[in-house]
Amino acid sequence: MQPLKRITPATVDVLEILTLEAEGVWGLRIVSRTGRPAGTVYPILERLESMEWVTSEWEVDPSRSGPRRRLYRLTPDGLAAARAAVDEHAVRMQRRRARRQEPEPGRGRGDARGAIA
Repeated sequence: MQPLKRITPATVDVLEILTLEAEGVWGLRIVSRTGRPAGTVYPILERLESMEWVTSEWEVDPSRSGPRRRLYRLTPDGLAAARAAVDEHAVRMQRRRARRQEPEPGRGRGDARGAIA
């Protein structure tokens, strides 16, 4: 299994859905649940599959009408890596939000620069 070189928010969204679906999930359900366009989701799934994070297979359900669906599921190593990537992304976003809430140096409480002498 190859490591991901970059993990975009869209990749995190796809990985989150895949970590919740042990039995496999079809692409359009991922599109629907993430709110991401198919033109974003399917290339991510292809990249994850080529890097051996994900496997896919055609659904075999003779009782279901309509076109066959391609089911995607994380490999055991992919599941561990996906969970780590999602957690790492969450920590990174939390740090970003915290930095945005911190006052800039020289602009916070107790700064006498703006005081009139």
